Amino acid sequence: MTESFPKPPKSLLRQVGRAIADFGMIRDGDRILLGVSGGKDSLSLLMILRHLQTYAPVRFALAALTVDPQVPGFDPSHLPDFYARLGLVGYYERQPLMEQARTHMDGDSFCAYCSRMKRGIMYRICREQGYNVLALGQHLDDLAESLLMSLFHGGQLRTMKAHYVNDAGDIRIIRPLAYCRERQTADFARAAGLPVVPDSCPACFSMPTRREYMKALLAREESGHPHLFANILHAIKPIMTEGVVPPAPPPAAAGDPPPH
Repeated sequence: MTESFPKPPKSLLRQVGRAIADFGMIRDGDRILLGVSGGKDSLSLLMILRHLQTYAPVRFALAALTVDPQVPGFDPSHLPDFYARLGLVGYYERQPLMEQARTHMDGDSFCAYCSRMKRGIMYRICREQGYNVLALGQHLDDLAESLLMSLFHGGQLRTMKAHYVNDAGDIRIIRPLAYCRERQTADFARAAGLPVVPDSCPACFSMPTRREYMKALLAREESGHPHLFANILHAIKPIMTEGVVPPAPPPAAAGDPPPH
């Protein structure tokens, strides 16, 4: 028997539903694996997608994956029990990413190395367990910060994508929180009592980063321009997809088995 948890607020459900519809993120029969770091954003998205399963016009399967990088001070080991309480399939992978970074990192920051390694693990679990969609928990604040970092340090007009296909062409990656603000997920996670892991990675929080600088810059600008993030979203929507996402397959014939 699964436990009952607070329903996500209508504002979050509405924005996630609009992003899913605008970018064609979820299709009938999709098997979605959500990467859950233990932070407020990925846990909020887990609750939102679980709720959407109950009334969405398309059927989709949902599971969660947590990658434990075995960083001192960071312990997400309680999350598999939380997935079980939700009645969801959960996967838990432990890998000493900080130790590996010391010997294998080549010019990257630890964060970039860790992110790349985690993505490889998520792709592997998708393939081994038959998930065709990988969901990630970045929100509009993350997209805006990535835009500024790309402009300031890369000389390019780029940001995180809302919906795209990996290089191998076998997994679609979606970011259903693309229209949501960080403060919304923080408020919901706190109100719902979600089991947030403090500081998703102490190694990253031990020193200021370029992303933290951009976050502070955007906060200062928003204090004088309340519509800043709405304007940024309007500007970046054309670049929030990468390449051509393959069209949805034709509807299943009568008698075909439903998704697991």
